[in-house]
Amino acid sequence: MTRQVHSGGCQCGAIRYKISGELGYPHLCHCRMCQKASGNFFMALAGSRQEDFLLMRGEPSWFQSSDPCGRGFCRDCGTPLFFRTKGSPYISVTIGSLDKPELAEPVSQDGVESRVSYFDKLFSLPENPTDRSDLPEGTAGIASTSRQHPDHDTVAWPPKRT
Repeated sequence: MTRQVHSGGCQCGAIRYKISGELGYPHLCHCRMCQKASGNFFMALAGSRQEDFLLMRGEPSWFQSSDPCGRGFCRDCGTPLFFRTKGSPYISVTIGSLDKPELAEPVSQDGVESRVSYFDKLFSLPENPTDRSDLPEGTAGIASTSRQHPDHDTVAWPPKRT
């Protein structure tokens, strides 16, 4: 039986990681600390055993958000990446930092006492594709100058521009 391998990293590519094995307990956490750490309504997390987790490039910065809990992020681009609890054999990764986030479908919503009151109404809002008609070249202008790391491993990043 082959073990699944998941890869991911930050937006700028300074930090890359791999997980050999299952992503456990993918969930949305609505607690206030996760809201603040993600700058969003919730933080989507999935767990890995520490021994199955490997940093491939870079070293995260850590913020100790409480005595038992720390949050890892990229010091270069600010991407929230990791959550760990002192003494736990697990580390959690942000689902959005995975190269294939669709493989970590959430099974639970936690910290619901802090869930924003209008969260359940979000899916009834009008839906629109990305539109950057406010820019001279539209979305093409963003794509052609993007510094975002691609959703796969690279030998080096950023690429040398000629």
